[in-house]
Amino acid sequence: MSRGRGASYSAVRIASRVKTLGRAISQAYRGRRLDVVVTMDRSFVFAADLVRAIDGPVAVHFVREDVRDVEMDGRVRREVFFGNRQTTSGDQEHSEFKGRDVLLVDAVLDSGVTQEFLLRRIGENRPRSLRLAVLLDKASKRRVALEPDYFGFQTASNLMWSGYGLAGPNGLGRNGKALISGEKAGGGAKRAKRRKR
Repeated sequence: MSRGRGASYSAVRIASRVKTLGRAISQAYRGRRLDVVVTMDRSFVFAADLVRAIDGPVAVHFVREDVRDVEMDGRVRREVFFGNRQTTSGDQEHSEFKGRDVLLVDAVLDSGVTQEFLLRRIGENRPRSLRLAVLLDKASKRRVALEPDYFGFQTASNLMWSGYGLAGPNGLGRNGKALISGEKAGGGAKRAKRRKR
């Protein structure tokens, strides 16, 4: 578990952990088809490596989170919507998961509010099984009773992380091979000073 400032996970450690998760998931489904639902945009690197580590038939679906402020009865309430490229009707969304094994993949689980909402939406279509895999589990920030079935790392750091698909506060850092939290997150390498000639 990582605590304090300046925490990091190396590319080698991440790769090893993802392979371990892939083996555990493969054993759990024993060659059955697995429908993997990937939340965009921050999960794309983790999801790509994870599905390649799973031994068995895998179908991948992509959903995008859209947080909106909705006015109802004179009050503004923040709601979360999820859309995918296969369906446009909310009533039909995710209906293709009925009777199937579904794995929701996200990069970070902190409050758990959005993941719980999406899991409930998918669960309404009665999949055979429904589980959650995350790269980073921030249990200290949880606001709902939700725990991941699979996680890469548990961290007590409430700071922003960047690298391995996660962007820093300046929008940079997704291409970093390691995961870094704290002041260096998303900062990138400092430019070398040019020598005067």
